[in-house]
Amino acid sequence: MKYLHTMVRVSDVAESLRFFELLGLKEMKRIDNEKGRFTLIFLAAPGDERAQVELTHNWDEKGYDGGRNFGHLAYAVEDIYASCQRLMDGGVTINRPPRDGHMAFVRSPDGISVELLQAGPALAPAEPWASMPNTGAW
Repeated sequence: MKYLHTMVRVSDVAESLRFFELLGLKEMKRIDNEKGRFTLIFLAAPGDERAQVELTHNWDEKGYDGGRNFGHLAYAVEDIYASCQRLMDGGVTINRPPRDGHMAFVRSPDGISVELLQAGPALAPAEPWASMPNTGAW
């Protein structure tokens, strides 16, 4: 058995791609299925192309509720503070800031929770992260 991918449903392809690209993922493959009226977009972190996220866009959907989603995606990052800063600079809310230098949570445009974990040991606590409150649900 081997891991293939995780599928998440998205409402707005452009906004979802922008979010996942800010996370550092790159598009690997795209399939448009006119008969089934859906698009599949496979993304992966550079250097880890076998572990993919499949964004599924059903052309006729009218929005998803949280029940159609699941727990979260998780990615190890080289520098959690730099990753969170890049996301904030791109307009993404940091729902659970990396106060501990180890873990943060953000949400995609469709409300999918994404956990960021510092690769290796936690970084020393630093501002503005150490005193930043949680925002919304994560």
